[in-house]
Amino acid sequence: MSELKKIGFVGTGIMGSAMVGHLLDAGFEVSVYNRTKSKAQPLIERGARWCESAGDCAKGQDVVITIVGYPKDVEQVYLAEGGIVDSAQSGAYLVDMTTSSPVVAEKIYAAAKAKNLHAVDAPVTGGDTGAKNATLTILVGGDEADFNALKPVFEVLGKNIVHEGGAGAGQKTKACNQIAIAGALAGACEAFAYAKASGLDIEKVYAAISTGAAGSVQMTGVARRGLDGDFKPGFMLKHLGKDLAIGNETATAYGQALPVLALVLHEIRKMENAGLGSEGTQALLKYYGVID
Repeated sequence: MSELKKIGFVGTGIMGSAMVGHLLDAGFEVSVYNRTKSKAQPLIERGARWCESAGDCAKGQDVVITIVGYPKDVEQVYLAEGGIVDSAQSGAYLVDMTTSSPVVAEKIYAAAKAKNLHAVDAPVTGGDTGAKNATLTILVGGDEADFNALKPVFEVLGKNIVHEGGAGAGQKTKACNQIAIAGALAGACEAFAYAKASGLDIEKVYAAISTGAAGSVQMTGVARRGLDGDFKPGFMLKHLGKDLAIGNETATAYGQALPVLALVLHEIRKMENAGLGSEGTQALLKYYGVID
């Protein structure tokens, strides 16, 4: 096992709870904090130590990992008075695995460096299945030495682990991933919308195109769930909306227009306004009228 033995983990939702389970199984000493304690209870019963705040969860740890909701939540748990940067011991590694803003990642990196802390941004892809199976792709931004030190921890959680560059590079790469997903998911939904409108059998169309050049993870892994009537979230529609909003805002700052992203983001916002934001991203099929 890594020389980094003690881990504080903040955020035990769908993704985080599975990730903490793998760390416990690998023999790490894990302390946890979540805004809703009941979500952490199964982990506490498995041996994780409960903490009363994110700051408390950071105290005395070799590594602090976070996977929370939105960039404002990331900024709060790290930079608020008594938060992670204030509370972590000198030399600790701070790892934000939330999909967040590269601007926030750069701000945390600078604040951490001023206190002799090692901060990296390490958002993940692979969804709930990747978290459960420890097959996540981990996109890391920060100093290469810190990436190398943390790699034994990352290897417990994922398979494809890439150092993308300096602070914020992990978040920028995750934005690329979500931008690609937006087009692929919307394209699959539109294909089945066309099939339905033209009188084709959707299942026959799926069987014909899903294994060819039109096939994608979004078609076979995500849209398939919706076609089967399963809208439980592996990844919530509102969270994809959050990710695409980050991509849209930063693309504007970088002087890059992303019209497909903007269109899919508009569609998701309409779905959220209709009260469907907590369904899985496969619910976009409903926007296109494929599923009632």
